[in-house]
Amino acid sequence: MKKLLLLLVLALAGLPQVRAQAVIDTTRGRYHQPIFSAITARTNVVFGSAVNYLGNPQTLTMNIYEPTGDTVRRRPLLVFAHGGGFVSGAKTDQDVTELCQRYARLGYVTASIDYRVLFLPFDTTNIARAAIRATQDMRAAVRFFRQDAATSKTCRIHPGYIFAAGSSAGAFMALQLAYLDKASEAPAYLELAQLGGLEGNSGNPGYSSAVRGVVNLCGALGRPQWIEPGDVPFVSMHGTADGTVPYGRGTVGSGLPAQLVFGSGALKPRADAVGVPNPLYTFKGAGHVPYSGTSARALAYMDTTFRFVRDFLRPILRQPGTVTARRPAEKLTAMQVYPQPATTEVRLTAAAGVAFQPRTLELLDATGRLVRRFRWEQPEQPVRRGNLVPGFYLLRGAGLAPQRVVFE
Repeated sequence: MKKLLLLLVLALAGLPQVRAQAVIDTTRGRYHQPIFSAITARTNVVFGSAVNYLGNPQTLTMNIYEPTGDTVRRRPLLVFAHGGGFVSGAKTDQDVTELCQRYARLGYVTASIDYRVLFLPFDTTNIARAAIRATQDMRAAVRFFRQDAATSKTCRIHPGYIFAAGSSAGAFMALQLAYLDKASEAPAYLELAQLGGLEGNSGNPGYSSAVRGVVNLCGALGRPQWIEPGDVPFVSMHGTADGTVPYGRGTVGSGLPAQLVFGSGALKPRADAVGVPNPLYTFKGAGHVPYSGTSARALAYMDTTFRFVRDFLRPILRQPGTVTARRPAEKLTAMQVYPQPATTEVRLTAAAGVAFQPRTLELLDATGRLVRRFRWEQPEQPVRRGNLVPGFYLLRGAGLAPQRVVFE
């Protein structure tokens, strides 16, 4: 699946803009304790339509779960995708349904989506195309909720706090959605343009498919290097004895030609090196999706999965430097960097209305290596490229939200 796994690199600055007063209330146990005893489910909600592998239109539906009686106007959202190797599975699968219901009791809105599966001929090329189609459908689901937030507000979603989540194949999709940003990364044999490009044509055009973070349950990527500075955070959970999707570096494909992938254990050192938060929980000795099922053992794994992901998500809703922190806007907006991408230099500009304070800045390359340290002395100051090679860099400084810098 090396060729099937394609990522979307979304810099923090690319997330949808939200008003500072539209905060998420994490007090009184919200998003940590199951404060809602009942949930309301809306089943088979249509969120789009797309052409399947046979060339026929397929209606895309999802099940939406909300806490019964909740009066909060803007709530975080989890969009879950089921597993099945892009050949099977459904939005009603036990593991994703259980997770959706548990998080709804905490106060989240959750959705379990169906997406296009199956492919012919049954070969490596076409499973890669199936993965692209599935990720396009997940993007359409995210856009559905953003459109709702901008219009009818039926689901009462905070558009700045949408998370992509998935189990097995669904985790591949969530990772792809969050980190692929260039059509050029797609192998030419996939004929991406014929599939509709990265965003696809599954519905709700004109709205962003960006997410605030990723929940990766037993998933993998084709290359760890696709995780770059400034990307959104992700949480991973994976069994060390997973025989379907390797925990570390390994191959997948079953009856298809083996493809090299990098599981959760192999993604962590890369993400750590480039400064992307990525807590990992290792199921020692466990196989594939050990949290799926109703046995006592599976339910114990489900309890662990629920709690670990919960504890990853909640701080994001109120962490320093986000609109939920109820703190001055300086950390979020104090520094602007343009143009992007740049050829010879970028300019640092202090945001209007924010008192400028000189400070030391550091520039890190894509491996996390410090390549330059300098003082930001003036409200508007150039940073020359010098001998830096083309690529992505991360600019950081005390009291500032990190900014991505791209040199062509």
